[in-house]
Amino acid sequence: VQLQASGGGLVQRGGSLRLSCAASGITLDSKAIAWFRQAPGKEREGVLCLSSSDVYSYYKSDVKGRFTISRDNSKNTVYLQMNELKFEDSAVYYCATRSYLCSGTWSGYHYRGQGTLVTVSS
Repeated sequence: VQLQASGGGLVQRGGSLRLSCAASGITLDSKAIAWFRQAPGKEREGVLCLSSSDVYSYYKSDVKGRFTISRDNSKNTVYLQMNELKFEDSAVYYCATRSYLCSGTWSGYHYRGQGTLVTVSS
């Protein structure tokens, strides 16, 4: 099983970016999908999660209304759309998946991917 996050890059404050999380060896359409991030010098933290029944859990309240998760089951890929990006959103972003319900902890996920770097500049 592999999860591969991609789509990171340099974006201006207030801009948008869409990250992808492609899966192999597992299907994502009936799973909870979470995004975590780790900024330099800080611990990895949960950002948000979409359960298998498409209910959101927000672990960082300030992303509500700015970040959304979507699924493309035909591509076995999920996306994190990030809008109105702020400096504090700069981090390495990771996707993770588990069955059904969300968890706010990295260790709570059965499958965890590599990260992609997002840098928000002025």
